[in-house]
Order: sequence, then structure tokens, then C-alpha cells
Amino acid sequence: MAENIIYCYSGTGNCLDIAMNIAKELGDTDIVMMRSFPSKTDATEYKRVGFVFPCYGGGLPGMVEDYLKSIHIGIDAYTFGVVSYAGYPGCGLDKLNAIHPLSYWAGISHQCSCIWLFPHFLMMPPLTPALAQKRSERLAKQVAVDVKAGKTKKAPPKMLINALESSAWPTLSKLKAQKLTVCTDTCVSCGQCAKLCPQGNITIKDGHPSFGDNCIQCLGCLQFCPTGSINMGKVTQRREHYHNKNITPDMLMQKEFHF
Repeated sequence: MAENIIYCYSGTGNCLDIAMNIAKELGDTDIVMMRSFPSKTDATEYKRVGFVFPCYGGGLPGMVEDYLKSIHIGIDAYTFGVVSYAGYPGCGLDKLNAIHPLSYWAGISHQCSCIWLFPHFLMMPPLTPALAQKRSERLAKQVAVDVKAGKTKKAPPKMLINALESSAWPTLSKLKAQKLTVCTDTCVSCGQCAKLCPQGNITIKDGHPSFGDNCIQCLGCLQFCPTGSINMGKVTQRREHYHNKNITPDMLMQKEFHF
């Protein structure tokens, strides 16, 4: 069995890329995805247990909070959490800390995937995708160095305003999901969007995607569409689409990795 394990949720690739870069630096690390119920919940034998996830609507994405509660960690394990965000880290680390008290935590800003809200390059600090990726890789390596050294931090801040935002996010997500459209003239009927959706919110009808209201705004369908046929209102038609260039849809759909 590996020495370390990282539980990861990733919608458009940034968090999986961060988790992989941490794992490469740590060595002997399993990565278990949390896009659905984790394939492994018994982490009691691991020396270090980490969590990497994005900030969605000021909090945790989708069912991740419930998935976290299903994971069992050894009493002496070193635990760490990393949140990826565009503008602010939100309350996700605090929610994680309430479930699994963290020895160490960090935030890494990266490109915005929620492009109906902001252009993807509107991150803090504003950087091009290439520079943001280099920064992400450098910070992920530093996280791994800190983790290997056993560095500790006080509990993450509670961010009560973001907690209120997070509580409203599911309702907003459903409203925004009503604006998801597909251009049937350019759609190639590959079905990738339906397979990629972590919520099972997309079905293929007459060769094209049909969207339900169980959307958590990961926007993987939109950002990874090979022909750019999926949009959410007119604003995403005007803005450049984005996903992490190191991550493919097949990688996101994989349950586990080992480094």
C-alpha cells in the first residue's frame, strides 16, 4: 500500500493537475477521485491524507461534503487540504476541517472555469493561462515540500459570508442550468459531455445532449466540448473557453491514480 493518499475533486482539470503535481513530489501516493462516491474510503493505513478541491460558489462542489464524511482516517495521520480558486478560497477548507481536522492547508489560485461569471483569465493575481499554470506547479511543489516536512498551521478561517453564498449556490446552479444550450449544427454527437458529467445531468437525445437541472456548475461539458457547441447563455459564446491543458476527459473519469 502507498504511504500517502490524496482525495481529489476536479471539474475542468486544475485540481487534478494540482493533485498530480503534489503526488509526484511526495512520491508513493494514491489519488482517489471524488467526482462520484470515492472508490476507496478506508484511509486508516495511510501516513498522510490530503484533499484537493475547487471553490464552487464560495464552498465545496456538489456532493463532496458528503463524500468527505464517508472517509475514515487513522488517528495519527497527517492531514492536509488544498483549495483551488479564481478570486477567493471560500469556506471549503473550514468545512473540510470540521470533518477531518487539518494539520496543514493551502490555497492555489488558477484560471476561472465559471466563465458565465468571469472571463477565465480573471483570477487573483491576473495571469495568462501559461503563467497561471507555472505558478500552480510551483505552489503545488511547495505544498508537497511543506507536507513532507510536517509543517502545521492553525485552523483555516471560517469565511462566514462565503458560507452563506455556498448555501445559495445549489439554487443558483439549477437556474443557470436552464441556460445550457447546444448548437446542433456543430455538435458531432460524440457523447463526451454525458460521460463526463459527474452528476449524470446530461442525456443524449436524438444524437445531441439534453440538460437536466441537477447541475453543480463544474462546466466540464462546456469547457471540454471538442467543437465548442455547448454554451450557457450568450456570454459564454463571447468568452474564450478554458480547461487545464494537461488533463483530458478520460483522466477526469478515471477513479484512481498512483504516483
